[in-house]
Amino acid sequence: MIVGAGIAGLAAAARLHEERPDAEIVVLEGSPEIGGKLRLAEVGGVTVDVGAEAMLNRRPEAVALARTSGLADSIVHPATTSAHLWNRDELVVMPRTMMGIPTDLRLLAESGVISKPGMARAAMDAVLPATSMEGRDTSIGGLVEERFGKEVVDRLVEPLLGGVYAGHAREISARAAVPQVVALLDRDRSLGKAAARATSGPASEVPVFAGIAGGIGRLPAAVAARSGARIETGAVVRDLARRSGGGWNVVVGSTRDARVVQADAVIVATPARATARLLSDVVPGAALELARIEYASVALVTMAFQARDFPAVTGSGFLVPPVEKRAIKAATFSFAKWDWVREAGDGREKTLVMRCSLGRHREEHQLQASDEELVELALTDLTDAVGLSVRPIDTHVQRWGGGLPQYAVGHLDRVATIRAEVARVPGLAVCGAAYDGLGIPACIASAHAAVMSLLGDLPTAG
Repeated sequence: MIVGAGIAGLAAAARLHEERPDAEIVVLEGSPEIGGKLRLAEVGGVTVDVGAEAMLNRRPEAVALARTSGLADSIVHPATTSAHLWNRDELVVMPRTMMGIPTDLRLLAESGVISKPGMARAAMDAVLPATSMEGRDTSIGGLVEERFGKEVVDRLVEPLLGGVYAGHAREISARAAVPQVVALLDRDRSLGKAAARATSGPASEVPVFAGIAGGIGRLPAAVAARSGARIETGAVVRDLARRSGGGWNVVVGSTRDARVVQADAVIVATPARATARLLSDVVPGAALELARIEYASVALVTMAFQARDFPAVTGSGFLVPPVEKRAIKAATFSFAKWDWVREAGDGREKTLVMRCSLGRHREEHQLQASDEELVELALTDLTDAVGLSVRPIDTHVQRWGGGLPQYAVGHLDRVATIRAEVARVPGLAVCGAAYDGLGIPACIASAHAAVMSLLGDLPTAG
């Protein structure tokens, strides 16, 4: 049995079906829909993603799952990945970085993002004594500030991490966020050189991201169909209990109308706090650590405009450093980034669709505004950024309350503890965004690992 029908739970079902086609697979989802943070909605007559809209292409898991789920012909790459930064009330081309870590100081200076005093401080990365990460973790913001100075963190690292985690650079684990760079620090005294090395090689020739024509939101249904699982929505799992003879009793439904479902093994693919509640009795040590993982809430404001009214823009969008004190933290020109979005809007009245994101960790008060107020906040910032002077013909506000787990300093040790505790209990595994990465490929990889850890606990056919 799998609890949770986000992309991790569905990927676990598909992998289990592949490994054990004889197994009866049941997926229980508490909400009315499958897919978790992958969702589609119609805006201005165009169906677009209102959750994740891309998957990392340089990891194989997500693209491979899309292919084996019948979407091979729909996999696409961005028409442009040229992004800008809203820096000191001006849009400038985003300099080359690795999660905000500069990889070329000459190009950074030419971008104008960092002031002359800031560039002088950033240049010290090349001459400072080596930073040892052996046996310790630190925040990515702290690491970059130590090497490059505060301004690089505020104007480069913060907007990049805000887009990925909706978090704060000085709280997010360097080992969790940029493990490939940390691993190279023992070879390169310079953090910039380590970041440059991490982004070079044959993999750098492969497109960073991929999408699905018609939206990433098509993936959950395709994976569900492939999995052969029986999927129940509106099925809230309230409790797990070990059976005396092995296996599990799973309590499903309201307190007034609960039912007990038996399972040989259970994979819990829900957010950390929901998982903590389910494991509080059976694995209290893991539950305690799961309950300590904090989450950020975000909102996506998607807007459709008539093409003739929209100002000329370049690139795929822009990021906004928090020091700019703006409401939005990013804007994506979906019609420019994805050919399929532009083509979908090429009707009798040509429509351009774009979106803005708002919200960061512990700044949920901003999202207490109404949908209409969030739209106005986005429009105000777009007016200042690109000279927008018209109203959208349609809008859609998608709120993801508690949507993004925060990988605090020490996150990898926390995850190791959770997995070690869970591994002590036969027939139980966990997976999802709370563990090894927020991206779609990382969630799928955690699902595959969960399945493989349980195969020995399943009864053999016949």
